[in-house]
Amino acid sequence: MKITEQMLEVLRKSVIENMSKKRAEHTLEVEKMAVRLCGLFCPDATDKMRAAALLHDITKEYTLDGQLEVCEKYGLPVSERDVFSPKTFHARTAAAIIPDRYPEFADEEIISAVRYHTTGREGMTLTEKIIYLADYIDMSRTFEDCVRLREYFFDAEPEKMSKSELLRHLDSTLILSYDMTVSGLMFDGLPISEETFKARNELVLSLMKK
Repeated sequence: MKITEQMLEVLRKSVIENMSKKRAEHTLEVEKMAVRLCGLFCPDATDKMRAAALLHDITKEYTLDGQLEVCEKYGLPVSERDVFSPKTFHARTAAAIIPDRYPEFADEEIISAVRYHTTGREGMTLTEKIIYLADYIDMSRTFEDCVRLREYFFDAEPEKMSKSELLRHLDSTLILSYDMTVSGLMFDGLPISEETFKARNELVLSLMKK
């Protein structure tokens, strides 16, 4: 699918006007980070990932009841863990409403990047990893773990790495992010997504074999 600059401008305006100032700032910074990461890994996917970045948090500020309404409308299963993990709900609901609200961006690569940007999953695609990481390390993030992960990734000078080194570094960065996420959830006494465990273990085993 061909995404033009004009399409992105219209999308950006539509998304931002329905967000709080803080959420809008984060969204725009994720778009910038997605551009930077795509430049390293997959330049041809840049425009799609800019769209995914703009769309990734479109339901983030919905109430729990609002999230549940979207789930009911689109037939999304809801578990007890989902109800007690509202911070991950929005990835599923955002992905679900894209085809209806933004049909011009109803592309499988865009939707999957939005869908898995909070938990990750086993068998993540490169573009899914990019949006996941862009969301974690964008420049608006000042939380200690986010700063640490951003420094871990960029202090290694990825622009000087070979393709194989770069992909390995990406996976090691994601593993660190999963470890920090799981640690934080455990500290807060919150349930942990099985998708995150599976994503982490797959990458750990993959790096052990290399």
